[in-house]
Amino acid sequence: MRQDGVALSVDHHGVSLREATGVWARIAALSFGGPAGQIAVMHRIVVEERRWVDEGRFLHALNICMLLPGPEAQQLATYLGWLMHRTLGGVIAGALFVLPGAVAIMALSIVYALYGQVPLIGALFFGLKAAVLAIVLQAVLRVGRRALRSRAQWALAAASFIGIFLFGLPFPVIVLGAGLIGFAAARAGSQAFAGTTAHSGGTSLLGDTLPAHTRDRRAAFRIAGICLALWLVPVVAILLALGPEDVFSRIATFFSTMAVVTFGGAYAALAYVAQQAVESFHWLSPREMLDGLGLAETTPGPLIMVMQFVAFMGAFRNPGELAPLTAGILGGLLATWVTFLPCFLFVFLAAPFAEALRGNGQVVGALNAVTAAVVGVILNLAVWFSLHTIFREVQPVRGLGLTLDVPVPSSLDPAALLLSLAAILATLRFKAGLATVLGGCAAAGVILYLAGFATG
Repeated sequence: MRQDGVALSVDHHGVSLREATGVWARIAALSFGGPAGQIAVMHRIVVEERRWVDEGRFLHALNICMLLPGPEAQQLATYLGWLMHRTLGGVIAGALFVLPGAVAIMALSIVYALYGQVPLIGALFFGLKAAVLAIVLQAVLRVGRRALRSRAQWALAAASFIGIFLFGLPFPVIVLGAGLIGFAAARAGSQAFAGTTAHSGGTSLLGDTLPAHTRDRRAAFRIAGICLALWLVPVVAILLALGPEDVFSRIATFFSTMAVVTFGGAYAALAYVAQQAVESFHWLSPREMLDGLGLAETTPGPLIMVMQFVAFMGAFRNPGELAPLTAGILGGLLATWVTFLPCFLFVFLAAPFAEALRGNGQVVGALNAVTAAVVGVILNLAVWFSLHTIFREVQPVRGLGLTLDVPVPSSLDPAALLLSLAAILATLRFKAGLATVLGGCAAAGVILYLAGFATG
């Protein structure tokens, strides 16, 4: 934004930290449905409603976060919070994004460990799934329409979707390949991926300015060092005090490792986590792992929050000298700490360099290509979420290079289908607000359960 021909700094974009905190809290409370739903909610509020940043800057930040290990939606919130209000803004945005999910998963883990599944809670989340499906579909349509501006971008988005949905190509391979294609095209002088990711006309409150704090790379290294110490010092202390075979030591080291190697969000890590937690550590059974994933899918916050449930159950069943419930709570909190602390480190270290590269034509070409690939990935997540919402059972298909999940027609859930269609109609046709759609679907889920049409 400009005033009298002078670019306004981030200090003058008119959004106070207090106001931003309220908005981030709202985003966190509405962030259901895994990364696709969370990115959709963030886009709708930050770009469309509040106009803090424009489409180009949002996609630029999303592209960078897609390249970092860890949950991309939480890192995107951290990045945008940092962009608006420096390090404190990033910490607030990233922490608030995690908080509702952490509280919900912890409460449900305690209930699950003590009493087993609670059908009424399941019914509430049954309704929320339908609302999230509508929000995700809306995000795919809006982001795709605005981000795909050339035939090459459309083709790359389609190839990305086919690669990940039909052939199970690893997410990092798709993103890296797209980036290389965009970089090579820009280097060769092609405008196929020129797009508008770097600059979008300054129609937002922040505009196209490069805030002063984004150029302070010394501060970036200093803050990253603090994050590194906050992450690793407790891990080392636990190892020295309890030994490597203690359950808390295993939680600290296992989830610290996952935080570093998990590219492409939680989906890339869940199979490995399930295998280790069930078969190697014997923390929980395969059925309990699926129950934990169901809790994480239907509560606000990153899907990777299932790690907290896994660690809770592991410590609950191996409490040592502690009471089981106390051990479970401490184990869940420890897993959350070592999973998300690295996310702040990666964002605060990478963001200043990412902002400096916004005007580089070759980098812009690479990131616009990544944007196209990400649209395909979000579409894949939307299809995956749709299948698991409308059908009770899917079967894996493997062979001839294919690796996909196919729904079992007889497992179609009529109540889920009707509720999802109603949510889609309310969102796309009648432009209902997020809170209205989520609240209405949650209430409908409970009503359907009480009436005997939903299993909960």
